Amino acid sequence: MNLLYSNDKRGTYPPSWYAATAHPRTPTEPLRGDVTADVCVVGGGYTGLSTALHLAEAGFRVVLLEAHRVGFGASGRNGGQLGSAQRMDQEDLEKLVGRDDAAKLWDLAEDAKTLVKSLIERHGIDCDLKPGIATFGFSDGERGELHAHAKHLKSAYGYDQIELLDAEAGRALCPSPAYAGGYLDRGAAHLHPLNYALGLAEAALAAGLTLHENTEVLGIEEGPRVTVRTEQGSVTAGHLVLACNGYLGNLSRKVAARVMPINNFIAATEPLGTEAAKVLTQDVAVADTKFVVNYFRLSADGRLLFGGGESYGYRFPSDIAAKVRKPMTEIFPYLRDVRIDYAWGGTLAITMRRMPYLTRLAPNILSASGYSGHGVGTATHAGQLMALAIQGQAEGFDTMARVPALPFPGGPALRSPLLVLAMTWYALRDRLGL
Repeated sequence: MNLLYSNDKRGTYPPSWYAATAHPRTPTEPLRGDVTADVCVVGGGYTGLSTALHLAEAGFRVVLLEAHRVGFGASGRNGGQLGSAQRMDQEDLEKLVGRDDAAKLWDLAEDAKTLVKSLIERHGIDCDLKPGIATFGFSDGERGELHAHAKHLKSAYGYDQIELLDAEAGRALCPSPAYAGGYLDRGAAHLHPLNYALGLAEAALAAGLTLHENTEVLGIEEGPRVTVRTEQGSVTAGHLVLACNGYLGNLSRKVAARVMPINNFIAATEPLGTEAAKVLTQDVAVADTKFVVNYFRLSADGRLLFGGGESYGYRFPSDIAAKVRKPMTEIFPYLRDVRIDYAWGGTLAITMRRMPYLTRLAPNILSASGYSGHGVGTATHAGQLMALAIQGQAEGFDTMARVPALPFPGGPALRSPLLVLAMTWYALRDRLGL
């Protein structure tokens, strides 16, 4: 089964609140015939669009192929959170790669946030960028761990953008009875993810990108010049960038062994009006400490955008709203009867260690994926790092690529069942408070 079409109609954005409020743009024509380029990019999400934008601005002839529409995948469906640091906690990275590389990874993560904010400003992208992400724990112990983490970031890396929240201050910000405090990161941000992707596309097109939407890649022929075959044509290029994330399919066995697609779900309630103050008292985003994380924020028109629940097969559940309503009402029991106007799913990609997987598949083939829910900044930055690597400036790319990437046990046939078992255990652990 092809994930590109398992849950979605070709060339159509899912019926999300993001799609309903996106800035419309006319799709480009599919590729027909054989063309040449300096660089061929496969995938029109943040990774591919950022790669294409940076290369086009540097004078490269770039052709980008997208099976659906730009921003169709996780880039246009996610929680819109531009988080700090890497997806793996900095303390764990220090143990995994040592203090020197951990410090480089911290700096790269800060570069990622700066890059997103600067692209939005430089290209005038209208995507409701707002500062602030709060992280909440469910117990005094989890609050203490969050505070210790924030203090480590300040002492070891000089990061002073975090405000610690005790239980009282936490509930003043987010009145949920489920949480016991945490911290508020003013250096992080949130945005409208689809409008951000569409803005990147417009910027890249203005810089000279050739974009073909509704163009699925069927195969790749490696060599000194790579040939990428599609349904109605081909691109022959000096370099190839795979920016497919959860929709990679069979284009690379090496990447597929280490990057696994999973599904996550979001619902948008009716506008809450004055009831919005029972969710958040400031215009910030929230994530919590559950293994299958809950994340939410208020939309520009006062809706609760709540993400929660995952699935590990190909198909989305038949009732996405019901799947999201369960964790939503665990956090906000007083919203049990609220109307849900939009509910949608999306396919992202994870790795065993939850760090992105950047790799050279051949001297002239680069790949970046597996952002594990941390892709707004990291994917945009990965695109820039691949563009720089193609230009011979590979230090940042190589630092990310040095992070050890474990293959999923059992290969493609067994990784999903094993993950289901693991997720069942973590869900039970969270429920029992272990």
